[in-house]
Amino acid sequence: MTVAELIVDSLAAHAIDRVFCVPGESYLGLLDALHGRSDIDTVVCRHESGAGFMALADARLTGRPGIACVSRGPGASNAAIAVHTAQQDGIPFILIVGQVAARDVRRDAFQEIDYKAMFGSIAKWTAEITDPERAAETVLRAIQTATSGVPGPVVIAVPEDILTADCTAEPVRPQAPIAAAPDAASLAALRGMLTQAERPLVIAGSAIAGDDGRRQLLDFLETWNLPAVVSFRRQDLLPNAHRLYAGDMGLANPEAQMAVLRQADLILVLGARLSDITTQGYSFPRLVRPAQRLVHVHADHGVLGTHFGCDLAIACGPDALFATVSAPPAALPDRTGWIDALSEQRRAIAAPRRFDVDDGIPFEEVVSSIGKALPDDAIVTVDAGTFGAPVYRVIEFRPPQRLLAPISGAMGFGVPAAVAAALRAPERPVICFVGDGGLLMTGSELAVALERGLPLKVVVSENGTYGSIRLHQEREYPGRVNGTSFTNPDLELIGRAYGLAVTRIRTLAEVPDIAALLAAPGPQFIIVDTSVKAILPKPVQTRLAAD
Repeated sequence: MTVAELIVDSLAAHAIDRVFCVPGESYLGLLDALHGRSDIDTVVCRHESGAGFMALADARLTGRPGIACVSRGPGASNAAIAVHTAQQDGIPFILIVGQVAARDVRRDAFQEIDYKAMFGSIAKWTAEITDPERAAETVLRAIQTATSGVPGPVVIAVPEDILTADCTAEPVRPQAPIAAAPDAASLAALRGMLTQAERPLVIAGSAIAGDDGRRQLLDFLETWNLPAVVSFRRQDLLPNAHRLYAGDMGLANPEAQMAVLRQADLILVLGARLSDITTQGYSFPRLVRPAQRLVHVHADHGVLGTHFGCDLAIACGPDALFATVSAPPAALPDRTGWIDALSEQRRAIAAPRRFDVDDGIPFEEVVSSIGKALPDDAIVTVDAGTFGAPVYRVIEFRPPQRLLAPISGAMGFGVPAAVAAALRAPERPVICFVGDGGLLMTGSELAVALERGLPLKVVVSENGTYGSIRLHQEREYPGRVNGTSFTNPDLELIGRAYGLAVTRIRTLAEVPDIAALLAAPGPQFIIVDTSVKAILPKPVQTRLAAD
């Protein structure tokens, strides 16, 4: 058995049935080991960033590590955005890099990079296999590291001659998962806090995964009558129309909502990291000792108590907590007024807005229309950008619907994620929201959709502007627009070139037609002439209207 064959057999043993790649001569041995495999699908991509993003989306849907294979130097550099996104988003991901021949390592050979130095601050672990007999050990540790604690990225560099070298080790089989559960004293303390709290608030995060986790979360909230907000871009964790859903912790929550949230007397964090966005710039709860009681539950003890002092820290996954916390021992306080106050703020945020613009369609109108017609089993992928903000604000997600969006804010995620989702769940409708900026970064991955006959529905917001940056530019340097506008090629021709049926939406009156297009069979490419004014701050809109 060669090292490459050992790697492939080990992936298959862990039910990893798909790898995404851009081929390179430095890992031909690995490509050969994948040849003829019926248990692993090799997806050929057009750019390493697209391959990486596809692997991340696939991992989000399966819970297994996403795998991307790239060549040395330029290939690994192009894939770096996926490594960073996996680290920020907490996604299990393994990047396999074909390295220069072992004899040339650290000689500054053609396209050589020291990957430990390159990825050291963003990967959970970086390894280089220089001894064929240590390949199995490396694969074992890579899978364990990528999936345990806060899931994240692992980078494995393998010299091209090591990949084809013989080894005597056996393929790595799945090992027992790390099991941790709350101790009796912690459970008793938590039950006491939950029973006494008059204004409790749950913050639910990414460690709650899969349909089972979502059901367990909802059962827990209903049993204990606990309102919950979700962490950044995790709206699909709970039914958004549920009385206990209090919204999300976004980039900048309205002050009126934050004033209500600060009235909480207990904050229970389930499977979320208390990062800058989740805590609104480390202002909620208060640093370092919160005004409220704080309970933090997370499988990775390394994220507990790092910024905020906890009254109770439990190092286990939310699923273990759900399995051990029984029903309340007595009647709970009347929380009706508290829950109603939170719901009122959520409804105010989601309320339809009115736009008085003359430069195109407010994209929020499009999102609202699609949200009302979204199938129960839809998978929605969203690229980064201001165009996507309404997706998180006005669509009322309800499990088993899924939302795949980059927590890191990486542009170019939307289209590759949609392709990966359609490959993973061909029976489910996949709708991609993408801006014209993000589309032209990784839209070439639509070639995979063409090759595989995927019925993607791609909704493009076209306004010739990097909208998020334009918004900030107008706030900081009013009227001094520079570097945020661009000219597009003919997007209609691009859509047709990839085999999609193309429709352009030019007026508000045509927006209701989109629902029928999303329900139609086959791939759809819907281009919306989108307003720039609608995304700009109100004072800027007033100034532009007066010009």
